[in-house]
Amino acid sequence: MLIALIAHDKPGHLQVRKDNRDAHRAYLKSTNAVQQAGPLLSQTGEMTGSLIVLDVTDMAAAQDWADNDPYARAGLFESVSLIHWDRVIGA
Repeated sequence: MLIALIAHDKPGHLQVRKDNRDAHRAYLKSTNAVQQAGPLLSQTGEMTGSLIVLDVTDMAAAQDWADNDPYARAGLFESVSLIHWDRVIGA
């Protein structure tokens, strides 16, 4: 099951993102659930959120993954949406 995780950072929390980026990226690579991932950017190119496509067994697994993301544990996100996604184009 593919799940799109869309997260928006709390205003003024860029330093929290920077401080936890290495741990977050290590987590992305360690779980084998991530198909694609990258930051959302503001008009000026500043990181303001995350888009991650997870391949997991069910929504509960996606929620568990999201809850254990170092960014989430650091309180970075203002909101997180987990949405069942159907890939039409791309491998």
